Parts: sequence; structure tokens; C-alpha cells
Amino acid sequence: MSTTPPDLAAARETFLRMVEEVRPDLHRYASRLVGSALDGEDVVQDSLAKAFYALSQAPELPNLRPWLFRIARNTAIDHLRRRPAVETPLEVETMDPADETPDPEVMRAALACFVALPVRQRSAVILKDVLGERLEDIAEHLDTSVESVKALLVRGRAALREDLAADRPRPPPTPADRETLRRYVDGFNRRDWAGVQTLLVEDCRLDLVSKSQRQGPAVGMYFGRYAAESGLEFRLGTVEGRDAVGVFRDAALQYVVLLETEGGKVSFIRDFRYVPYLARELEFVEG
Repeated sequence: MSTTPPDLAAARETFLRMVEEVRPDLHRYASRLVGSALDGEDVVQDSLAKAFYALSQAPELPNLRPWLFRIARNTAIDHLRRRPAVETPLEVETMDPADETPDPEVMRAALACFVALPVRQRSAVILKDVLGERLEDIAEHLDTSVESVKALLVRGRAALREDLAADRPRPPPTPADRETLRRYVDGFNRRDWAGVQTLLVEDCRLDLVSKSQRQGPAVGMYFGRYAAESGLEFRLGTVEGRDAVGVFRDAALQYVVLLETEGGKVSFIRDFRYVPYLARELEFVEG
């Protein structure tokens, strides 16, 4: 397991406190750009890593929010290059002044619906209808005019409404070793920490998202935190077509844990405990 020099660790903690308020909005933006709340958190992680490095080289502090959104947009585009959207020529379209306010119908659109839009339309719709940004700020973000932003919104909103009306079926869950996952969940709920740890491969990896990473014997310390806490219930289900563990308190989803298996044992744990905003973007289907 790698260690971080004390000065660097302190600088990282300071940076994470600086971005704490904007981070949930950054995730809402990124998750809709890439069509997945889980992948959106990957984009956020990569974006913050880039921002942390760039900030260490900058002579002065930039205007943090728009700067982070630009980094997230570029990072999301890099993420999407494996499945690029085709940009269509922008035509001049009129927009009723009443439509310059956020569209509440867009808020209920599934994350995957946004991916069908060209990236510029997608960015404009997310920034206006999900995050409530001003037209002028969106124009600056996209390096275009306010009139072009209005045209992007007209087209993007129309395409999203059409997708909503289609009511597309959910994707089936990906195959997984459900029995191993079920034994892991049952062990957690019985608080059988020794039993849970027998389900791990020897060099099991842990990603405690936005906090730390561990591997092998060091993963054992992770269970000590849960042993000291009460009131949490683990449930097996799916999110975004992936098998997942939902962590509940008082019947409310708090966060999720993703597990990978190998030969009937758990080989990778990805715990989103420290990014609770993710749960607000996920639809957890139990079972």
C-alpha cells in the first residue's frame, strides 16, 4: 500500500474542503453528461485530481465553480470518446422568454436519456434545467452566445421529452456471483466480521471512494469502522444494471457498495460511504 507524504496529504484535505460545497453539483453535471451516476463519480474523481494538480501550478486561485465545471466537461468528453455523440449543425431557433427558466420535466429524465443528446445540447440542458445556471454563465462555459444557448436548450429539451414519452425498458443486470454477494451481505447484517473477511481473496483491493485505498491485510481495518457503528442494514440489489449492495439507515438508502468477485470470493470492494450525494442520483432496486 502506498503512503502519502504528510504535506501532500494536508494539501489534499484542504483542497477537498474547498470543493466540498460544489462537489454534489459537479457530480449531478458529470453523471448526466456520461449517463451514469456511478461513472459520473469516476469523472468527478478524475476532475478533482486534475484540478488539484493544476491548482498547485497556478499563480492565483481561479473562480472555482466555473473552473471545475470546465474541467469536468472536458474529462467527461474524454470518458465518452469510446461512444461519441454526433454533433448536428446548430440552427437558429426562437425561445419563448418564459422558457428561460429551468424546465421541471427535464429533472425527471433518467440519466441515460441525456447521453442521446449531442454534448453541447447536453451541457446546456444540464446547466440550465438541473443546476439552474444563468444563460449568460452557460454561454461563457460553452464559449458561445446566449442566443446559441437558447437554441441548444430548445433542441435538447425537445429530444428529452421525446425520450421520456418513449418509456424505454431498463437494461437487465450484469451477471455476477450472486451467492457470494448474498453471503457477504448476510455476514454484514449478522455483524460476523470474521466470517465476512473469510469471503475476501488474499490480495483483495478496497477503494473507499474519496478517502483512501487499501489492499491485502490492510483491508481488515475497514471492517473495524463498521463494527463500531450500529443502525446500518445492507441489502442486495441492482443500480444501473449492476449488482450492488445498498446501505440503509431507518429504511433510507444512504450509499452503495460495489463488489467484484473471483472464484467465489470478493476481490474488490468499492465503498461510496464518503460521497453520500451519489445515493440521490441512483435508483436502487432490491432483490
